[in-house]
Amino acid sequence: SIPLARRTVVIVDDGIATGATMVAACRVARAQRPDLLVVAVPVSAPEAARRVERECDELVCLWTPTDLGGVGMAYSDFHQLDDDEVIALLR
Repeated sequence: SIPLARRTVVIVDDGIATGATMVAACRVARAQRPDLLVVAVPVSAPEAARRVERECDELVCLWTPTDLGGVGMAYSDFHQLDDDEVIALLR
């Protein structure tokens, strides 16, 4: 694994519904003492965003709809990506 100490760490996800998983990820990363811990997501439930903000140095979230029923609801296409599709998109 790559050491996180003295680095800027950016945790990215497709969205935050409850915040539980992201809070856990932040705590694991924070334990390794990064210089800066950033969470970046396109969408989050407002309460979840507030919960995650307390765990990171900066939260970048483009949309916090009050009626987010689930992260998938924010997307017109929310299918499971396989590894080949991700690699093709990154290229």
